[in-house]
Amino acid sequence: METDDHINQDDWAAILEGHPIFNISKNYASGSGKHLTEQSLELSTNTLHKSQDTSLEHGYLLSGRRQMMALKDADLIVAAGTELRITCLGDTKLGRSTRKSYKVLHVPNVDFEICQLALNPNGKLLAVAGAYQVAVVVLPRAGLLETLQVGQFYHGTISSAPIAKIEWHPWGEAGSTLMVMHCRWKTQVREYDISVDSEEPQQVLSFIPDKKSRSYFAQDPAEREVTSFTLGKGRADWGPLTVYALTRSGDIYAICPYMPRNASIPSSYIHALECFIAAKQEFLSQGISPESSALSTLYDYQRKYVSALIKQLPQGTVFPAVSRSVPMHPPHTIKSQPLRQGPFLLQPSPRTLEGSEGGDATEIAYLAFGETERLGIVVVTFQDGKVDVYLDVEKVEARWESKQERSYELPMLAVYETIDLGLISMLKSLSSSSSADTLLELLQANHPVLLADPIHDDTIYVYHAFGVHALEFGDLLQSLATALRADDEEGAALTKTLEKSTGTHVAPILNTFSFQRQCSNPVIAACIPNDVYVCYSILILTSVFRITSFPLNLPPDDLAPVDGPPAYISLLGTDPFIPPAIFSRAASFPRFSSGTPMTPSREFMLTPDTLRFLGMQVTAMTTHIHSMVLAYTSVEDRLELQKTEYGRMQKKCGELLRLIELLKEKMRAVQGVREEGVEGRVDRVKERHKELMGRADRTLQALMMDASPELSEGETKWFEELARMKAEIVGMGRYDEASLKARTSLLKREYERIMPSLEGAVAKEERRRKLLSDSSQALGVSQAFELGERSNIEKTKIAELEQDILQMASRMEISLGRPPSQRDRSEESSQ
Repeated sequence: METDDHINQDDWAAILEGHPIFNISKNYASGSGKHLTEQSLELSTNTLHKSQDTSLEHGYLLSGRRQMMALKDADLIVAAGTELRITCLGDTKLGRSTRKSYKVLHVPNVDFEICQLALNPNGKLLAVAGAYQVAVVVLPRAGLLETLQVGQFYHGTISSAPIAKIEWHPWGEAGSTLMVMHCRWKTQVREYDISVDSEEPQQVLSFIPDKKSRSYFAQDPAEREVTSFTLGKGRADWGPLTVYALTRSGDIYAICPYMPRNASIPSSYIHALECFIAAKQEFLSQGISPESSALSTLYDYQRKYVSALIKQLPQGTVFPAVSRSVPMHPPHTIKSQPLRQGPFLLQPSPRTLEGSEGGDATEIAYLAFGETERLGIVVVTFQDGKVDVYLDVEKVEARWESKQERSYELPMLAVYETIDLGLISMLKSLSSSSSADTLLELLQANHPVLLADPIHDDTIYVYHAFGVHALEFGDLLQSLATALRADDEEGAALTKTLEKSTGTHVAPILNTFSFQRQCSNPVIAACIPNDVYVCYSILILTSVFRITSFPLNLPPDDLAPVDGPPAYISLLGTDPFIPPAIFSRAASFPRFSSGTPMTPSREFMLTPDTLRFLGMQVTAMTTHIHSMVLAYTSVEDRLELQKTEYGRMQKKCGELLRLIELLKEKMRAVQGVREEGVEGRVDRVKERHKELMGRADRTLQALMMDASPELSEGETKWFEELARMKAEIVGMGRYDEASLKARTSLLKREYERIMPSLEGAVAKEERRRKLLSDSSQALGVSQAFELGERSNIEKTKIAELEQDILQMASRMEISLGRPPSQRDRSEESSQ
């Protein structure tokens, strides 16, 4: 009998429902001494003040960035308070274990509430961030854990700058470059190389200049607080070497060039960047303009930078050739620091949502798709549910600080559209006029986060305090790719494409707002599996630790159309029938002029003007009647054509039904199950499909074992440690007296041998005390003195024996209880 999990292998919502890994941890309310309930983890007007608290010491925060779930291949990692839990989804799918369970990773250095998880590109390092602290957990395949504290001097205490975002750089050598962004008063991005030094940053990027002590800045504090950052993209430009930062006010800054201190960059990109700069220099040499000298100096700096990268390539690396990742370091040929560029000009100005006073910016992402990587898309989210889509028409180039660069023009982003997720309208529709403003205050705790799809490059997901939305840019990117391929120097094709584009397709996936209770369960994590054992779906985790899964569609294959005429051609054609306009209610009858010629007198007189007017009206009426007759005739013809087509369709349907019955008879005859119908065959197909899926999973597992039959270095060390521990505990042989097992058995035998004599001595002493108490009045002085002397001698012997036993137990590293003499003393003191 197969279980339900095996029957519905792709229904992850049913498989993960009730999994203990999603139980709320007892230490979730750190420092409060109370176990949090689901009501305290919801977002409502009662819990809003907690979500706006800036200290994690007072409870769990609902606002701010949350990513408390990560996927390592088929392993699901969930953060619950200070715990890191892990379970294997592959084993659950294959039905290897009917009991749902998980493991808690032993990470003693992680003693803070976990807010963010980030897995590095090779899946061996897991970055863990709280409100102020950062740690990295090493996840080898053998399960041996190691935890490293990151920058304790900068992130160790609550007095340090809060952490806005952590992210692994994709071009860091060995995937060990971690970028940590601060918010509040120190808007910096610190780069840590975990394989070199986890305490001191390799580089520090500052996006907001420090305030001078004797100067005054007329700035909004939101303009000096950074909330997120992202890395640019591109193939033959400065995009991959650009870092974009977003402030709370919505301003965007960029620093270029930036590369990790220990980087691993594809050689093809270095050659493409060299060709890109050479082409710009050649184009600049063809024309003379006032800006040529400044651009020539800038391009010379860029040329020096790229030449320094070219020198780091191994000898024999030529272009074109097979691309490979090459270890590199930032060049030092240019002494000036990279210039902070921005804030970006947004043209035209983004619109404000109706009914919103403008929310803070929370997240930024850079998208590129296929051939449009030379035209990127920047997506920015806001608290009120607004999502701005910008086109990076003028990509950022490398610039360095100099006197000439102080007067350069600000970079620009073209505003394509403003998307409304409908959060304001939803909150307003559910509330009365008196409570409308109260519910809109919930947006203050909203912090939308962007999640890129690992399979669809043109899809990005937004999860926030009220649910999840999907943004699909496929149509936009395809139209942009077609326009960019057109040979149009003036850009008319691109302008026409942008005018006709339908915009971004927005699809709501999950709504966590309760209409009856007027509260929401904020989404604290979302991830998309990209493993062969886990189907393509999105896993969503809410603040009350409820998991939800929705299957996603894989990219469709481009199927070529079948040559030849279609199997059925309709007489009605492909265009829909449009009734004649004369049948519309507005044009049913001609309009008669109200200006009928009348004489001043009341008597009607037949004049030439009257006759002319009547003739015009009769002509108009006759023309209208003739048009009505023609329209009626066309409708009659269409009706007859539809009747004929209806008869043809009935005949064709009859033929199809007869063909289906014939196929059914043939299938029954071949399979020899005439008594079974379609349902029986469908059930057999399902059973066969289950068997094939099981065989496919077993075959895939066997192929994986054949592909990597040898143990890794970590697994080898782990098994060697297990063998050493086994030899120490069990012994090298059957008669190994130095093993812990043999020493424990010897101590047990000695204990069993000595205890009867000790118990007899204790019983004898009890009887002696009883007799002494009964006859103490009859004893003389000499008798009492002799008995006391003998008692002291026996007491000394017992104490020496107890001391020998304790010394023997300490040498064998075994802990014993208190000796009988000490127990007697404690009893006497208690009495």
